[in-house]
Amino acid sequence: MNFYKKTWFKYLKNFIIGFGAALVMMGALGKINSYSWGGPAITIGLVTEAILFLMLGILPPEKSYYWENLYPGLDKANANIEPLTNGVVSNGNQGKSLDSTFVENHLDGMLNELRTMSKSMSSLKALQEVDFSQTGDQLKTMNSFYGKLNTAMKQLEGSVEDAKQYKENMAVLNQKLNSLNTVYGNMLNAMNVK
Repeated sequence: MNFYKKTWFKYLKNFIIGFGAALVMMGALGKINSYSWGGPAITIGLVTEAILFLMLGILPPEKSYYWENLYPGLDKANANIEPLTNGVVSNGNQGKSLDSTFVENHLDGMLNELRTMSKSMSSLKALQEVDFSQTGDQLKTMNSFYGKLNTAMKQLEGSVEDAKQYKENMAVLNQKLNSLNTVYGNMLNAMNVK
């Protein structure tokens, strides 16, 4: 009667349960919509499910854990299981006595990982406690500042162009004044000659 522990039976059982549930749902849909096949489909599905539930009630529950590998003797009635630091761990045919140094040596790596996790959790908690409520206002202020800075840079660029134009005009004016001074000087010289 160990067939229920075999893998093929577990797959078959899951398939039949799923198939029966699908028949019940399709039958219910057919019944709700008043289709002619709805009654027989829901009946077949419910009978299948009833047989499966009866079978599941008769079969013993499956063992889905293996604690007896970690704690030898756990699956035996009245087993004397010693505390981990005083007990014996069976490794095949050999037994190895556990003392406090053995446990400390093997748990040291786990303790280091727990310390690292604790630091990480502290960092996450500190990040959680940061108040980001005024960040939006700060971003708006920065955006306004950059907008005004951009406007000022454009005006400054225009001022630089105006300064270049002014410098060019002053150079032209200076040349014309030099020419005018030369003409004026020539006129004075001509008037003094006579």
